[in-house]
Amino acid sequence: GDKIWPTRPLPAGERVTLDVAVKRPAVISWAAGDTETLHVTLATPVAVLRSQFLTVRGSGPLKLRFRTPVVVLAAGSPGHLQRKGLPGPTSLVTLPRSGVAGTISVAAAPRAWEKAKPVTVSWFPAGGAATAVANPAPGTPIEASTPITLTFSKPVSATLGSHLPPIPNAQGSWHQLSSHSIVFEPTGYGYGLGAKVQLALPTGVRLVGGQQGSGSSAGTWRVPGGSTARLQQMLALLNYLPLRFKYSGSGVGLTPKDQLNAAVKAPAGNFSWRYSNTPSALRGEWAPGSFGVMTRGALMAFENSNGLTPDGVAGPVVWRTLISAVLAGHRSSFGYTYVMVDKSSQRLTLWHSGHTVIGATPINTGIASAPTASGTYAVFEHLPVTTMSGTNPDGSHYSDPGIPDVSYFNGGDALHGFTRAQYGSPQSLGCVEMPYAMAAKVYPYTPIGTLVHVA
Repeated sequence: GDKIWPTRPLPAGERVTLDVAVKRPAVISWAAGDTETLHVTLATPVAVLRSQFLTVRGSGPLKLRFRTPVVVLAAGSPGHLQRKGLPGPTSLVTLPRSGVAGTISVAAAPRAWEKAKPVTVSWFPAGGAATAVANPAPGTPIEASTPITLTFSKPVSATLGSHLPPIPNAQGSWHQLSSHSIVFEPTGYGYGLGAKVQLALPTGVRLVGGQQGSGSSAGTWRVPGGSTARLQQMLALLNYLPLRFKYSGSGVGLTPKDQLNAAVKAPAGNFSWRYSNTPSALRGEWAPGSFGVMTRGALMAFENSNGLTPDGVAGPVVWRTLISAVLAGHRSSFGYTYVMVDKSSQRLTLWHSGHTVIGATPINTGIASAPTASGTYAVFEHLPVTTMSGTNPDGSHYSDPGIPDVSYFNGGDALHGFTRAQYGSPQSLGCVEMPYAMAAKVYPYTPIGTLVHVA
């Protein structure tokens, strides 16, 4: 008819130029000419909300008011808007709401052939107190680099003044998005893997929506920890495991963001043994993707080498330090030690980086009433000299000062030097005793994280 329609959706507010050639009927073309050329420039219409900050009483719906009538509307979470046509042009659209407060993305257009840019609408409960809505909602899991947006029922300057809410232990900064909204943009390592993210608002400002209810001034989020698979990959890359790791593809980018993403979703690759003569008992401890004693020992060794508490727990600080070491290429040069204690022969063998450093040397393990427990353990304390005290099987107490070259691996059981008339039979209260000279040879090879296998 007399309308021109675009063949694809046009953005709202876009400038459009039309060049039109109009051919006149023959009966009048002799007077005005055969054709007339028109050059027209116009802008596609835009739907403007009267307010993006709504106060809702009771359980009523959201009422969106536009300055001009709209015929289509899309609403939902960012990136997941559901578009629908309206029965007719209208300046008032009602939407259901999911809670006492919250945010929603809305895109409306005055023409059916338009594609509008989404805007964020926030709603708050009625009342005189200042309230805020957080996105993502408090209580939901987030990534280490997820921005947190706060939208206030009143202008930011009137609500917060010059004091923006702190987020402890997070790397990043606040930026103002609008008169009512601010966003925390993480940088570097962000909140950290496995972190508990906490945000506190000033007294009198309520954080509403999500799992916070309607009376809290604080919000909490959780960042998932990294995967065991990636932990093992990084410990192998840093030489804390007796294995090598090779990526199947191009690997992981050397930026904090790339490494954080890889920590949550480990890249594909393969492990291989670093030493051809790795003891079979040590090979049996390896379980890819499972946090066993080998992984725990390697992590303890890394923590100890980097000035962290060697507890074998991969918390936010440990992950950050691991990533920093990978980015800087700070690899261990110590090698890998495995100590084998044979209770039947009363012998100790020390294997280090492919070599048997000490072979089947006589030792003393625990007596029948205080045996050395079988199993594989990681050294958790490494002392050049200490006082050992405790209770004998008969109930009496002992205190032995000056015990040298001590490596505790299981409770009160330790590798250490001790003077005996002879060695090669159970004589201790659970420890693995050696002559002073032998203990001095063993000690440098058994730092924190070293595995001791008792069988």
